[in-house]
Amino acid sequence: MGFKNVHFILYKPQLPENIGACARALKNFKFKNLSVVLPKKKFPDKRTLATAVGAKNIIQSCKVYENFEDSIKNFNCVIATTARVRNKNFKNISVKNLKNIDFSKKVAFIFGQESSGLSNKELSYANHVIKLPTNPKFESLNLSHSVIILCYELYRLLNDKNDKVSFSKKVKLVKKNDLIKLTNFLLDSLDKIGFFQPKEKKKSMIENIRSIFFKMNLSEKETRILSSILGSLIKKKVN
Repeated sequence: MGFKNVHFILYKPQLPENIGACARALKNFKFKNLSVVLPKKKFPDKRTLATAVGAKNIIQSCKVYENFEDSIKNFNCVIATTARVRNKNFKNISVKNLKNIDFSKKVAFIFGQESSGLSNKELSYANHVIKLPTNPKFESLNLSHSVIILCYELYRLLNDKNDKVSFSKKVKLVKKNDLIKLTNFLLDSLDKIGFFQPKEKKKSMIENIRSIFFKMNLSEKETRILSSILGSLIKKKVN
């Protein structure tokens, strides 16, 4: 159940050894899908393959992306990881509530770079944000450690046949590519009519607007309706 639908995305990983260790973690728990976005070092290199040990096949099939949006556009649900609580209204989820995620759909778990994690911009694309429970006096986790903890929890969840949650197969969740197009259309339109004022708050306003849409778990039908509504409203505003 669901193993093939779970993907792990490493955003701007800095150390080749960490990528290899992440691949090994995936294989330890029956996962196969790994992607990297803008790796700092040449990928793959000898250090990556050496650290992957018996998981070299995961490294060899790993997808590499040049920008963040491309890496998530084909997923129905994006869950971003963070090491600290943010002063933003993100939709937080705990490890124990991962059971409420529909793993019959394509789900991506995003991990940030070792030095600084994911920024609020990347988090704004997520349906959910998850923080692994750690010692509050020492919360920093190595990238591969974060990955293996989530792999372990997901492995337990997806193997537990006695704790199933039913989801409608008729409801088709929107892929992130369509949601990106919708939000970019809205943001571009708002920019043209001078909505983002004052200018120094534009970046934060864009992140907040994007976050509203990405954490709603919209269906394809709902997205089409929203697109039509926004298109009509903006057209009237421009005219």
